Amino acid sequence: MRQLYLALLILATFAIGSASNAQDAGHKIISTPNAPEAIGPYSQAIRAGKTVYLAGQIAIDPKTKQLRADASIEEQTQLVLENLKAVLAADGLTMDHVVSTTVFLKDLNEFAKMNGVYATYFKKAPPARATVEVARLPRDVKVEIAAIAVHP
Repeated sequence: MRQLYLALLILATFAIGSASNAQDAGHKIISTPNAPEAIGPYSQAIRAGKTVYLAGQIAIDPKTKQLRADASIEEQTQLVLENLKAVLAADGLTMDHVVSTTVFLKDLNEFAKMNGVYATYFKKAPPARATVEVARLPRDVKVEIAAIAVHP
């Protein structure tokens, strides 16, 4: 009986250690100077296995580091999507690898304008998407977009 207990304890310890090592091995921070630096305790993206989780991007120009809060919804959407594109490129991906996005809008009345720009970035097989109106966004921008992409 004691040998069975020891064997189970060894197996459980091995399984926990293997799962922990597998998780650590599949977890990679993705970062690029071609997109705005994180403005808090988060990463631009995290790759876990073949899946890449991209943090929400707002209208910050990565070259000048300037916020474009006064830009139109179309200009902000374009800059946000260019920032997401840069983070994807840092891990060898394109917008075609995006499978899901979440769009946060300050004013849902601007959905059509945002959607017009958004559509130009996802021409074939657009990703699944959720769009929500929020009371306020970081630095009072008009739009923030987060995404999930998958490596082939």
